[in-house]
Amino acid sequence: MAGCHHCATEFDGNSKAFRRVLWTVMGLNGLMFAVEIVAGVAAGSLALLADAGDFLGDTLTYGISLAVIGSALRVRAGAALFKAFTLAALGLFILAGALYRVFVLGTPDAMTMGTVGLVALAVNAFCALLLFRFREGDANVRSVWLCSRNDAIGNLAVLLAASGVWASGTAWPDLVVGGLMGAIFLSSAWSILRQALGEWRHAGQEAGAAQAETVSGSSISEEKP
Repeated sequence: MAGCHHCATEFDGNSKAFRRVLWTVMGLNGLMFAVEIVAGVAAGSLALLADAGDFLGDTLTYGISLAVIGSALRVRAGAALFKAFTLAALGLFILAGALYRVFVLGTPDAMTMGTVGLVALAVNAFCALLLFRFREGDANVRSVWLCSRNDAIGNLAVLLAASGVWASGTAWPDLVVGGLMGAIFLSSAWSILRQALGEWRHAGQEAGAAQAETVSGSSISEEKP
């Protein structure tokens, strides 16, 4: 977590280059969400559905990041808080899905999982390459990088799950990977939440100090004859 004394100087995403990258990765992630949600349902794969959820979360994250670029620190911190809660909700949903699938018969289609996983990995590798130089900054900017990192981990995990399903002929590798991805989302949500709360408090302290200075200045003016 970045300390509050860095909040005012951290990169806030207010650059044309960062905006261009966000528009590009947002479009790619939206497209892959549509592909994976269809493939996940068709293959009966929790890992693919979890990765589709990750793509959707990233698309929303990039859109929110674009919307608040150039805004006040408290606005950007509020956006990061919203994204942290969204990631946490997604992680809990995936974990609940994994528990539910334990009691449901059926093995996902390993070939579909592997094929879609490879396409998703290629897309996410490209997105991660674009975002790598923007991996440091305030909570809003940093959340973008964490989502990109989660994508790469998630795609590799889907490929591992597909290999496990193919080798074992059971759904357990898919369930394990889906659960691990849910845990990764919760970890990222906690990291973003801590930094965003620090920035939120820092912005409040700055606003309070500015207000006190204004009141003090007004009092001095009133005391003058």
